[in-house]
Amino acid sequence: MLVRDLHHVSINVTDVERSTEFYVDVLGLARLARPDFGFAGAWLGIEGGGRQVHLIQATVPQDLGQHFAFEVDDIDAAVEALRAAGTTVRGPSPVGDTAARQAFLHDPDGNRLELNQPA
Repeated sequence: MLVRDLHHVSINVTDVERSTEFYVDVLGLARLARPDFGFAGAWLGIEGGGRQVHLIQATVPQDLGQHFAFEVDDIDAAVEALRAAGTTVRGPSPVGDTAARQAFLHDPDGNRLELNQPA
């Protein structure tokens, strides 16, 4: 088996509507149609590639460093926009000894997110 791409990540949130507003209004993802699975959730799309973030209303696990990353073209502008929207962001900083840069933030439920600007 060969994995050819990442389709989606799924994360737990305690309030689907609040989290959807964050991912749509603050981060710029788009609402997608979602089948009725019998439990609350939302599907969100990332422009330009078909990747998705799926939100599931459930208990959020403790932050032990697990996260996923959004690639950005201009990390300084992204961090500035997030801070202007009232979001706390740590960084940006280099990724080890590379020219890539990263910044970390949390969604409304404490899920850790990374912004990543490749070298």
